[in-house]
Amino acid sequence: MLHYLAEYARRENLSVVPGLKPKTVRWLLVFDTQGRFLSVVDLAGGEKKSRGREFPACPELPGAWLLGGGRANFLVEALSTLALFTKEDPPDAKSVRKHDFFLGLLEQAAAAVPEFSTVAQALRSPAVLDQIRTALREAKAKPTDPATVALGLPDGKQRILVAEDAWHGWWQGFLQSINEDRGEPAAGKGSPRQQSRRGMLDLLTAEPVVPLPTHNKIEKLSDVGGLATGDSLIGFDKDAYTSFGLEQAENAAMCQDSAKTYITALNHILAHRCHRLTAVKVGFWYSGRVPPELDPQNDFGLSDLGPAAEDEQEGPDDASRANQAESFARRALNAIRSGERPDLKDYRYYAITISGNSGRVVIRDFTEGRFEDLARHVDQWLDDLAVVNHEGRVQDRFRFTQLLAAPVREPKDVSAPLVTALWRSAVRGLPIPHTVMAQTLHRVRIDFIQGESPRVARMALLKAFVNRNERLPKMNPELNPVENHPAYVSGRIMALLAGIQKAANPDVGAGVVQRYYAAASATPALVLGRLIRTAQIAHLPKIEQEGLRRWFENQLAELWSRLQTAPPRVLTLEEQTLFAMGYYHQLATRAKPAENGEPAATPAE
Repeated sequence: MLHYLAEYARRENLSVVPGLKPKTVRWLLVFDTQGRFLSVVDLAGGEKKSRGREFPACPELPGAWLLGGGRANFLVEALSTLALFTKEDPPDAKSVRKHDFFLGLLEQAAAAVPEFSTVAQALRSPAVLDQIRTALREAKAKPTDPATVALGLPDGKQRILVAEDAWHGWWQGFLQSINEDRGEPAAGKGSPRQQSRRGMLDLLTAEPVVPLPTHNKIEKLSDVGGLATGDSLIGFDKDAYTSFGLEQAENAAMCQDSAKTYITALNHILAHRCHRLTAVKVGFWYSGRVPPELDPQNDFGLSDLGPAAEDEQEGPDDASRANQAESFARRALNAIRSGERPDLKDYRYYAITISGNSGRVVIRDFTEGRFEDLARHVDQWLDDLAVVNHEGRVQDRFRFTQLLAAPVREPKDVSAPLVTALWRSAVRGLPIPHTVMAQTLHRVRIDFIQGESPRVARMALLKAFVNRNERLPKMNPELNPVENHPAYVSGRIMALLAGIQKAANPDVGAGVVQRYYAAASATPALVLGRLIRTAQIAHLPKIEQEGLRRWFENQLAELWSRLQTAPPRVLTLEEQTLFAMGYYHQLATRAKPAENGEPAATPAE
């Protein structure tokens, strides 16, 4: 995986110079060449969702060194540090120390860029700081917002100093002095102990290197179990992780450049290629450029992710929007097979499932393969999910969050292993795990017993399990009238018996479903015979409409004849999914519209 991350960094032309990293800046503090404060510029441009402008090469100080207290980053910092813009008045002592440190860095860097000295002098003036804070309050800025400094030009534009490279040489020298003080190797140097490890091979380059003892953190995992300060992918800070006398990150030897490469690549993927799915993040990238209209990952609805609660139920509008003419995966396959995009055939895809665990990065799954295989797997995923909905129309598009919520009571109950398992099934074309099926079947059974219509996503997931299980017959999206599997037919009979009872007693309270569905779905032979006799004696004679009564009698006789033998005595958990599918298909068929858009001619309940 580390090698694929290095390839990604090269392909995306990411800056992997040690000491530099991409950062998003929200505010510009603009000064003139004389040090007079001019204005505050919001780099978000008025867009509510924008966090500002990203600069690809911003100064990066070692995180552990910053924790020493009273220290600040160079050029890009929070407004509380840069301008003493804090909630407290006057600012607290810690903010003042960091502010002074920030100005000290500017004054040192003035040897390379003289304008830094002018800005530092301005920021030391209490009057200038008051002007800046007043402007920030009017702009509704927050103390934690990142900011940097700029010089106003005569043409009205700004010279943003962090976007220039004149200070890079000074910055590398400053970092080297820090590394030497910390005892870390720089430019091939290191402590005597580290020099003794010179023969260790770099995990990325296979070249003999002096291993870096500690690596910088992976960011943007705080919302999936990580820390706000970052998490380590490579680190050995416990005795149990040491061997052969190696300590810290020496067990995964890398030089500074290699460590910077994988960290930059993974941080970029988390920022630009990943989507949060409850407890984990999933990400995709490719070995070449794939246009959005041919990107199979769009079929998962990841770009439309919202609060988990919004995915609990599917309404009619969701179904109509979901069923577009052609899926992204199908378009990609057609483009490859027709020769329109033959280059896609040679592309590779890379998919990662990642989360944090209180300071450590957890790689839950990593997959790579041919782009064509990914498109084929996603296309098959959509086919397996296709199922008739409550309106009688086939629905084959679901947001991935809807499927994740299917096996649980509430979306907040979705666990990281569940996300990983379903994601692996979708991307690799693997069967749905039995644990996921069992959880989903349990929720469907509860829905039926409580008289509620199960979420369509739950039935879609059960159908996908059946179709990916070699021991079970393939299910159609809609009712299959010629399917003779005893479990499927038993489910249809149960739905028909419920319809007969409701037609005979519309105001019935606890009906046959509430009383007997759980038993019938596990042991049909013990229940169905008795329920059929009850229907023939007590329910069918009460149906006053002769046509409806005969229709029910004919349907019941036909289904019973399809069993060929007595109902099964016991159904396995797999067969119980067929029972649920038969029950659901029988109910959904009666809601199916005719071709002219009117309700079907099937007799109503």
